Amino acid sequence: MATLQQTVSDIKSLKIQGSQTVAETALKAWALSKDKKLASKLLRDARPTEPMLFRAIHAVETGADPLRLVGKLRKDRQRIAKIGADLIKNDAIIFTHCHSSTVVEILKEAKAQGKRFEVHNTETRPMFQGRITATELAKAGIKVCHYVDSAAIDAMKQADMFLMGADWISQKGVANKIGTEMFAEIATKYLKIPVYCCSHSWKFSSGNIQIEQRPAKEVWPNAPKNVIVHNPAFEIAEAKHIKGVISELGMLSFDKFVKRKW
Repeated sequence: MATLQQTVSDIKSLKIQGSQTVAETALKAWALSKDKKLASKLLRDARPTEPMLFRAIHAVETGADPLRLVGKLRKDRQRIAKIGADLIKNDAIIFTHCHSSTVVEILKEAKAQGKRFEVHNTETRPMFQGRITATELAKAGIKVCHYVDSAAIDAMKQADMFLMGADWISQKGVANKIGTEMFAEIATKYLKIPVYCCSHSWKFSSGNIQIEQRPAKEVWPNAPKNVIVHNPAFEIAEAKHIKGVISELGMLSFDKFVKRKW
C-alpha cells in the first residue's frame, strides 16, 4: 500500500486520476495514516478541485469507516453503470472525451448485457487521458475509434449520445476536462446529440471552485521565449447543454439533480 506522501504526490501529478478513484485512494491512505488531521489536510490540498474528495474526507472525519465507504462508493458505481447502460441501444455510437472511470463502467456494463455499439473518443491533449479510455474499452472487447481532439466534430457527426464524466457539478453546469464545453455546445446546438453527465452525486458543489491551471511544460516543454502557454485543466459545460445526470440517484434532468436538498 502506498504511503500518504506517495498518494498525495500521485494525485498531484495525475498518476492517480478520476474523481472517484482519487477519493477511494485517498480514503485508503487516510485509513493507514497515524496523524489523521495532517492526512486530511494533505489529501484535500492535493486536488483542491475535487468535491467528491472533500466529501469523502469529511465523512471519515465525522465517523465513517474509510474502507466501508470505499465499498459503498464502488456499489454506487455499479448502480450508475446499470442505469447508464440502460440508455444505450444496439448499434449506437457513443462519443466521449477524456477519461472517466464512471463512463467506462457504463460502457462495460452495456457490453456485458450483450449490446452492440461502438465508441468514438478523443485523445485529450496534453496528457492523453483519452488513450486510457480507448485502452480500457478495447481490452473489454468494445470497438473504439480514436480521434485527435481537433477532429471531435467528425467523431460526433454520427454519434447518438455524448457521455461525459465530471470533476464537479454546480448550478452553472458540469466541470470536466478542457474541450468539454465546446464539444457539449456543438453536440446540442448543431448536431442535436443528447449530452449526459455520468457522475456520483457527491461531485455536486455549491461552492465556487476555481479552474486548475496546469504547468505549461505539459503542453510545450521548450516553448520559445515570449510564448505564454495557457493550460487550464477543466472548463464548465453550461447546464443548458446537459440533458441529464446519471448518478446513483437515478437518471435525473439537470434541474432536478441540482435542486435536490444538499
